[in-house]
Amino acid sequence: MTDEVWVCRTCGVEHAERVEVCAICADERQWVPATGQAWATLDELAAEGVAVAVHELEPDLLALEAPGIGIEQQSKLLRTEAGALLWDPLGYVDDAGIATVVAAAGPSRTLVVAASHPHMFGVQVEWSRRAAAALGREVPVLVSEPDASWVARPDAAIRTWSGELEVLPGVVLSQPGGHFPGSAVVHWAAGAGGRGVLLSGDTIFANPDRTSVSFMRSYPNRIPLSGRVAERIAEHAARRPFDRLYNNFAGVVPQDARAVVVRSAQRHAAWTRGDHDDLT
Repeated sequence: MTDEVWVCRTCGVEHAERVEVCAICADERQWVPATGQAWATLDELAAEGVAVAVHELEPDLLALEAPGIGIEQQSKLLRTEAGALLWDPLGYVDDAGIATVVAAAGPSRTLVVAASHPHMFGVQVEWSRRAAAALGREVPVLVSEPDASWVARPDAAIRTWSGELEVLPGVVLSQPGGHFPGSAVVHWAAGAGGRGVLLSGDTIFANPDRTSVSFMRSYPNRIPLSGRVAERIAEHAARRPFDRLYNNFAGVVPQDARAVVVRSAQRHAAWTRGDHDDLT
């Protein structure tokens, strides 16, 4: 069912071949450790004690984590009556994780896998293959068309998309870009008790203060986006209502998130224009 999968220990993205250097990590938005490129197989990670952990964020939205693997993102598993979306899949998968996504798919047995951007590809094909075997039907892996060249493990389950796509009723993927040209977000209309939720990856990053967000080309290497792009991303996201925002870690803006995104973009733009240089 599965081929040999090589997982970059730094970013957690699957590769069909063990290449000299992971291209995702060699890019200016990521990094190759000073100790050099390191790889692992899924069996090796399992032997090291890695396991998928699950907890609920709110009704019908689960968080999946695999501490110590890659960027250590927090995947989001969104359940609806029509099926489920696995967003920003982990860089590791096990039987417990597959059991969780299969249960979330529900009677429809429909599951879609998608990532906000290439740093979050994780072992997306492996999640798809194992879930498909358990569900008895195809599990598509959606990849933003502008970012498809970053896929390091091609597979027949991968489908490219652009612009906007309703993957389940009331669950819409769209591409404001920014961090990557195809950087995407998910708008979930029924989330937050019907007030709407935005799953933003790090296209829009919830800050620790829980009342502001950031817009960056690279978070680890501290490369900002322009104010113009930050405002464009905010305008894109604000086309639909949402009261709560979750990033691709444990960050959340618990309420009034739509206004927070717009206000934060205006602040970002003001600083990059030099409006507040007198304070520096």
